[in-house]
Amino acid sequence: MDLFGSLMGGFETAFTLSNLLYCLIGVSIGMFVGVLPGLGPVAGTAILIPITFGMEPVTAIIMLSGIFYGAMYGGTITSVLINTPGESASVITCIDGYQMAKQGRAGAALGVAAIGSFIGGVVAILSLALVGPMLAKYALKFGPPEFFSLMLFGLLLLVALMGKSVVKGLISAVVGLLLSLVGMDPGSGAERFLFGQIELIEGIEFVVLAMGLFGISEILLNAGDDMKLDKPAKINGLFPARHEWKPTLKSIGRGTVIGMLVGLIPGASASISSLMSYSMEKKLAKDPDRFGKGAIEGVAGPETANNAYSGAALIPLFTLGIPSSPTVAVILGAFIMHGLTPGPTLFQTNPDFVWAVIASMFIGNAILLFMNLPMAGLWAKVALVPYKLLFPLILIVSLVGVYSVNRSLWDVGLMIFFGVVGYFMKKFEFPSAALILSFILGSQIEFSLIQSLASSDNGLMIFFERPISGTLMGMCGLVLVLSIVSAVKKKRSVLAEDAEM
Repeated sequence: MDLFGSLMGGFETAFTLSNLLYCLIGVSIGMFVGVLPGLGPVAGTAILIPITFGMEPVTAIIMLSGIFYGAMYGGTITSVLINTPGESASVITCIDGYQMAKQGRAGAALGVAAIGSFIGGVVAILSLALVGPMLAKYALKFGPPEFFSLMLFGLLLLVALMGKSVVKGLISAVVGLLLSLVGMDPGSGAERFLFGQIELIEGIEFVVLAMGLFGISEILLNAGDDMKLDKPAKINGLFPARHEWKPTLKSIGRGTVIGMLVGLIPGASASISSLMSYSMEKKLAKDPDRFGKGAIEGVAGPETANNAYSGAALIPLFTLGIPSSPTVAVILGAFIMHGLTPGPTLFQTNPDFVWAVIASMFIGNAILLFMNLPMAGLWAKVALVPYKLLFPLILIVSLVGVYSVNRSLWDVGLMIFFGVVGYFMKKFEFPSAALILSFILGSQIEFSLIQSLASSDNGLMIFFERPISGTLMGMCGLVLVLSIVSAVKKKRSVLAEDAEM
């Protein structure tokens, strides 16, 4: 079936009443999560995974994906209207967005952000539809050694790019890998790391770990804050002036390209794409001094980039089974829990599922465009909900959700334990995302390693003898060396600054 036919088939599935309803629910929750400071798409997606257990796989992934890209839209509103980013990718938007709001141009800032987000998101989804099947077909040539090397490379790249310390990133990744080994050995059936607890015989539930590390820890981290937010600015007019359209559209075009390229890199975040876009816009501007004082390009570029990123970040997941960000890792966990294996065979074994999810993203972006233009003021008021009302509600949803998975109080206690662990990890700047990604990839890495060694006559040399695998292993070594060198340089510069003071 050709691309157009596949996509039309996807729209047919996506337009069914249940899928359309859950797409709306997903993007609405994403907006809610994006608007609220301190929650974020990772925690929002993790908390709501248990709700999807009774759903069809396609409906569940449509909803969870909607939360992911919907949160990118939501964070813009509070950044512009009350100078408070709902999630990290929208921090850059505060710089010029809030200045525009103070000048009475909040509507124009929100308008270009919504239009840019829609264009960036749609172009990224089109690239997933165009590039995905071709990349998946090429990836079918990969054997266990190539997959092991690829996953190891993605993991090391993520550790290198995430967090301020390479050592802390590696520690988090190793802990995640160790947690993935808990339970029975898939090959021999031997028990591992049970410590006398029979409840661990089937391993640690992904949803328990994810909700603890991201959901409960966020509640603990923010519970002590009593944030007093300003009254949202008034919205007058939703479009820029006529002379601003040309530079704005150029910014949107550049932001789309940057976001898509960053989205393909494992470990890179939407914040990186926003920052890169803002830096480029400032460098290319005829009058860079306007930036920080209400430059419309400083809103259009970054907002387009972070939404293009969210669409492009799904390409490695659908084609290679590699999560490129923490939220995508949570979505990967949902794939596995619903009996789906993302990767090169997904387009062949579950084409109806793939194209329905892709089609739903077009629909979701159209819904979000409407939500962000005439309804922006309403969403801004959501951010004013007191935390003392919000956090108990999130805690109740988390506890009930985890209990409903296996009807086990052990799981509830384990989630709370991981919540406390996640709290201290964030306090001491250990990246939780590295832990959850290595946990998810751990079983796949182990399986690929066992298969590779079983078919090898030269032991570990199989990873270096095959061209693709050998290249990837070389890149692994390069990433590790560069990370260590960068960390040493950073440490020396800090010591030098301390010595001068």
